[in-house]
Amino acid sequence: MSPEGKKLMNIVILGVGFMFIFTAFQTCGNIEQTVIKSFNSTSFHASGYTSMAIIYGVFSASNLLAPSMVAVIGPQLAMFFSGLLYSGYIAMFVYPYTWSFYTASVLVGIGAAVLWTAQGNVLAINSGEQTIGRNSGLFWALLQFSLLFGNLYIFLAWHGHEHISDKDRQTVFISLTVISLVGCFLFFLIRKPDPDADAAPGEPQEALLQTESSEDTLRWSCSVLWSQALDAFVQACKLLATKEMLLLSLCIAYTGLELTFYSVVYGTCVGAMTRFGQDAKSLIGISGICIGLGEILGGSVFGLLDKCNRFGRSPVVLLGLVTHYVAFYLIFLNIANDAPLAPESGTDLRAFLEPSVGVALLCSFLLGFGDSCFNTQLLSIIGFTFRDNSAPAFAIFKFIQSILAALAFFYSNFLLLHWQLLILVVVGFLGTLTFFSAEQHARSTCRDSDYDSI
Repeated sequence: MSPEGKKLMNIVILGVGFMFIFTAFQTCGNIEQTVIKSFNSTSFHASGYTSMAIIYGVFSASNLLAPSMVAVIGPQLAMFFSGLLYSGYIAMFVYPYTWSFYTASVLVGIGAAVLWTAQGNVLAINSGEQTIGRNSGLFWALLQFSLLFGNLYIFLAWHGHEHISDKDRQTVFISLTVISLVGCFLFFLIRKPDPDADAAPGEPQEALLQTESSEDTLRWSCSVLWSQALDAFVQACKLLATKEMLLLSLCIAYTGLELTFYSVVYGTCVGAMTRFGQDAKSLIGISGICIGLGEILGGSVFGLLDKCNRFGRSPVVLLGLVTHYVAFYLIFLNIANDAPLAPESGTDLRAFLEPSVGVALLCSFLLGFGDSCFNTQLLSIIGFTFRDNSAPAFAIFKFIQSILAALAFFYSNFLLLHWQLLILVVVGFLGTLTFFSAEQHARSTCRDSDYDSI
C-alpha cells in the first residue's frame, strides 16, 4: 500500500472506531434523561442533564492535561483506554446507582479529553495541506453514522412503549456496551504512517502510534517521557493565548452549546410531547437518525468535496448558521416551552402551531446539517493552522467546546426551551463573526498557493 493509501486507511479506521463508540455513547446520551425518568428505584436519584454537565466540566478541565497523557502513552493506547471508560459509563445503566452514575460521569469526562486529543493528533499526522479538508470531512461523516444505527434500534425496540421497563433498559444498554467495546479494539488496526519527505519541521511523526519495537520502547526513559508531557502542556497553554485560537474560541464555544441542545435536550423535548401520540418515546430514535443524516450529508459535501470549494471556509459556516436559525425558529413554533423540563408523563401544552412530527424531524435534520458545517470547518482550519502542534491545538478546541457544553447542560436543568434557543441565537451570531475574522487572518498569514490548495 502506498504511503498516502496507508494514511487514508488510518483515517477510515479512525472514523469507524469512533462510529462504534459513539453509536453507543450518543444513543445513550439521547435517551438518558428519558430513561432516568422511568426508573422505579428508591436507590437512584440523579439527573441526566447533571451527569452531562459533570462529563463536560471534567472534560474541559482535563483537556489541558490530555496532550501530556497522549505524549506519554501514544495516541493509539490513549484512544483504547479512553474508549473503555466510555464503555463503563454505558454499562453502568444496566444496574444503575447514584454513586456509580456520577463516578462514571467523572471518569468518562477524563477519557473524553484524552480520546479527542489523540484523535486530533492522528487526524493531523495522517493529513497534508492538500488532504486535511478531505480527511476532516471523511472522519466526520463516518463518525456521524453513529447517530443512525443506535437510534434506529431505539425506535424499533421502543415503538409503542409509553413506559420504559427495566428489561427494555437492560437489553438496550448491554447491546450498546458491546458495540462500544468493538470500537475500542478497532484502534489497534491503525498503523504508523510512513514519514513524509516534506513533513513540516518539528512535526511529531514518531509519536503518532505506539508501533515501535519493544527494544525502542525500552530505550525511552521516564525523564524523556515526562519531558514530552511537560512540553505538551506548555504548548497547550501558549496556543490558548494565540490570536488564531482566540478568534476561533467563540465559534468553538457555540458548537459546545448546540452540541448540548441537539444531542440531549432536543431528543428529550420530542419524547415529552404527548401531542405526538403514544410513539413519542420512539420518536427520540427517529430524531437522532435525522440528526445523523444531516451530519453525514454535511460532512460529505463540505469535507469530501472540499477541493471544489474555492471560496474558503466562511461561506460554509454562514450556511451552518442560517440552517440553525431556520431550525430554531421552527422549534420555537412547534415544541412546547416546558418540554425540556417535563416529567415522564410528558407535556400536554402546545407552542404556536399544532405540533407536527414532520416539522420536528425536519428540525432534527437541520440541527445535524448545521452542526456539521461548523465542525468540519473548525477541524479543517485548526488542523491546517496548528499542524505542527496538533495535539495541544485539538485539546484546546475540546477544552473550550466542553466547558460551554457543561454550562449548557447545567442551565438545561431549569431554563425553559425559549430561553435556551435565545442563547443559541446570540452566541451563534457572534461566533460566526469571529470565525470570519479567523479565516481572514489565516488567508493573510499563509501564501495564497498554500491556502488555495487546501
